Amino acid sequence: MSPKLSFQKVGLICKSNITHHTPTLKKLVNYLNKHKKEIIFDEASCKALNNNEKGCTREQVLQRSDLILIFGGDGTVLKTARKLPRKKVYILPVNFGNLGFLTESTPEKLFENLNKIFDGKYHIDKRSMLRVTIYRNNKKLQSFLSLNDAVINQGAFARLITMDLSVDHRKLVQIKADGLIVATPTGSTAHSLSAGGPIVHPYIQSITVTPICPASLSMRSIVIPDKKQLEITIETERLKERTQLGLTIDGQDLVSLEYGDKIKIRKSTRHAYILRTGNRYYRMLRSKLNWGELGV
Repeated sequence: MSPKLSFQKVGLICKSNITHHTPTLKKLVNYLNKHKKEIIFDEASCKALNNNEKGCTREQVLQRSDLILIFGGDGTVLKTARKLPRKKVYILPVNFGNLGFLTESTPEKLFENLNKIFDGKYHIDKRSMLRVTIYRNNKKLQSFLSLNDAVINQGAFARLITMDLSVDHRKLVQIKADGLIVATPTGSTAHSLSAGGPIVHPYIQSITVTPICPASLSMRSIVIPDKKQLEITIETERLKERTQLGLTIDGQDLVSLEYGDKIKIRKSTRHAYILRTGNRYYRMLRSKLNWGELGV
């Protein structure tokens, strides 16, 4: 078990359409008040509870809280993680979504898990994140945090993209493929896995690079230490009106790419700290991915 922490300020972050879970939220508010916790509501939770107050932005909730309860699916967890502040914030994701790959609790076990957490019976799951920075004409264009992955892809045209991949300023390989995925261990079970990449345990300090439909059959995923910095240079020039190259962060933020753009990717100094009340990783692989099951 991890050292017991004092969670006095509890933030609520909800996905936008959560009004059908209002009874659970009301029960939660009563529970937290009973335990003398200060509650910081986001805009979606205020709307679901019909509070007169507008609520805080997600950034404000993250800054002011010790413990964050996230109500939604994996997408809500990813959106929240990309806004994490520099200070340590502890997260308990509650699956009000579909797959629930990252979520620790179900609504039915929420109060059982909170009792364990407030009693100090939990583990801290420290998940690494990526810092993804785009440069154009030697000037920084944009920078993002990523909990899952950064994906270079294109529009409807089925044409190869040429990219140069360097590791710590040394050229590794030129890649010709439909795209490229750079994933954390957390993201190894997402888009990278679908493209043929390996499952990487979240405690392994690594970054996985997976080409999407490469031209060469010998071009496979590579797992490198997360102390290395990657640099990807776009070597394909396309007419903007015909095909748009893009970089997608965690399947949500999209940035258009141009010929000559450089994408630098390294392990971030920030982490996502997820509270766990049990060891569910391998069980989750079996239940969510049907891992190890024989096909019919």
